[in-house]
Amino acid sequence: MLDDLRALAVFAKTVQHGSFRAAAKALGLSPSVVSHHVSALERRLAVALLYRSTRHLSLTSEGERLLASARAMLLAAEQGLGGLSGRSLQPFGHLRITLPAFFSRANLITQIAAFAREFPKVTVSMDFSDRPRDLIREGIDLAVRVGDLKDSGLKSTKLFDLQRTLVASPDLVRAHAKPRHPADLAAWDWIGLSMRADTKRFIDRKGAPADVAFTPRIVVDSVDAACQFAIAGLGLASPPTFLAEPEIAAGRLVEVLPGWQTTSLGVYALWPANAPLDGLTQRFVAFVTESGRSSRTDVVRRAR
Repeated sequence: MLDDLRALAVFAKTVQHGSFRAAAKALGLSPSVVSHHVSALERRLAVALLYRSTRHLSLTSEGERLLASARAMLLAAEQGLGGLSGRSLQPFGHLRITLPAFFSRANLITQIAAFAREFPKVTVSMDFSDRPRDLIREGIDLAVRVGDLKDSGLKSTKLFDLQRTLVASPDLVRAHAKPRHPADLAAWDWIGLSMRADTKRFIDRKGAPADVAFTPRIVVDSVDAACQFAIAGLGLASPPTFLAEPEIAAGRLVEVLPGWQTTSLGVYALWPANAPLDGLTQRFVAFVTESGRSSRTDVVRRAR
């Protein structure tokens, strides 16, 4: 039993740090010992917990389920030890976060608010900007980024996928023949985002992809602005679905080519590699990750 508990703790730390090498450094072990513990746990359970490549680790579905129990076990141990040592487990301090401006209307704000209520001794300052900020230079603890990540030396974890919807104003849709394929949209006016390439990938109901390259009529550096210019009839845009849906319901926008889905974008948390393992940044990431997982579970239960 003791070996299983030790392996479970090593597994949780490996997921937290994203690699055997990083987990080994944090635990004061060798990478081979960390790998041994995780492999032994997989053999004990007769399941794969992690997918491994030369550069990345990712959780299997069994690994995701076990991770929640592993984190609960570690938290209970920390609370017990903290109570015996007389130390308070209530975190305090200041957390600086930067995130895209359009997230001010997303469910992520609800999760940040829940974090603030859970830990009343923590103060939070947020910078809402669609332009990426330099975490190290500007002293920011954590960034939320959308899309492919550059190799910046920062730690990262995926929070969720951002669904998008291709939309245009009713007048713009009426001015064109009904499109049947993404290629039919190449000649339409588009609203471009300065932080995104002037291409769009679509997936049909059978999973077949199609790419469209376009020359934008207007280029902006704000997702909200792109949505407003689309409402004004100046071109196609693919804002996040949570921004598009109210405008579609109000009749200000129309979904274009509904048989094809604009590809989603990954949303990631990034933070400096030297952030303390028990600091506010790591606690915030764990809180939001668990909150998002609980929300997805609730959605599945309601769907049943």
